[in-house]
Amino acid sequence: MPSKKTLRQILDERKGQCFLVPCVYDCCSNHAVEMCGFPVSLLSGGELSIAMNGCIDYGFTNLTDMEWIVSRITQTSSIPLICDIEDGFGGPLAVYRAARRLVMAGAAAIQLEDASDMEESTNILPREEYLAKVRAAVEALKGSDCMLIARTNADPNNPEEMKEGCERLNEAMRLGADLAMMVKVSTYEQAVEMSRLVPGPKIFADVRANPETGEPYCTMEQLTELGFVMCSTHFTMKAAMEGMLEHGRENFKNQSVGYTFTHAPASGIKSFSASSMFDPQSYMELENSFTMKNKKYTIVGNNVEDYPEGWVRPDIRDRL
Repeated sequence: MPSKKTLRQILDERKGQCFLVPCVYDCCSNHAVEMCGFPVSLLSGGELSIAMNGCIDYGFTNLTDMEWIVSRITQTSSIPLICDIEDGFGGPLAVYRAARRLVMAGAAAIQLEDASDMEESTNILPREEYLAKVRAAVEALKGSDCMLIARTNADPNNPEEMKEGCERLNEAMRLGADLAMMVKVSTYEQAVEMSRLVPGPKIFADVRANPETGEPYCTMEQLTELGFVMCSTHFTMKAAMEGMLEHGRENFKNQSVGYTFTHAPASGIKSFSASSMFDPQSYMELENSFTMKNKKYTIVGNNVEDYPEGWVRPDIRDRL
């Protein structure tokens, strides 16, 4: 049987030790995260909008879009996926409906923020309006393994907003939310203050590093001491774009794909195709166990390379 763990099981196993959770936006980025060994991924609303709509996160992604991509990612992944549902697509009833549908799509957790809407995402809702949404989400998730992350967009540089944001996070936790996030907390000093005001388990959002030295502004050890259990990070889309731009510029200049064949610093696969990274051999082996035949995977008549060595290779049954 498939062995995919729930997010709650992974957090219990980690015993409060903070770990990095990359943001993803499609099946390909999620698989790359999985291959690297990360135990959890987080569907970024902002990067999903770029990938699916070709524009920045301005509220154009709807529930049907999100439900579709969540189901695709979770059905082809061996690790749990956290889903950022932003403002929940409306009021409490919309949040209730969204949470139920995303649970059925396979989300391991949903992250609900207190913005008024995506066009006014820097303005936070009155506390009671947000807590009504939290109650709706808690009710929708009852009986499931899906966790609720309460997120505030309050500004930690504003003492009054910092206090209000932390108070509403604590109230959301009392109502049944499992984790708290203040998305604009970005420094160690702000994390210390949030930890003082929010004693429950927390997520640090978008960890940053010094662009000159690469030294992180907060380490996982520091965040663990402050009660943070996960730390989200955006790198997959930038890494993908950087790679596509690098190869694209060279291949365009040379009017050849020779550069792509000779430059494979991560996988070592000297080909124009990424198919072998998605383990076609395992799909065929599973099918052969049903058909009792020896079907071989080919692309335009060519056998693909073996799965690259040194990378996590989850069981195919966890990815179907």
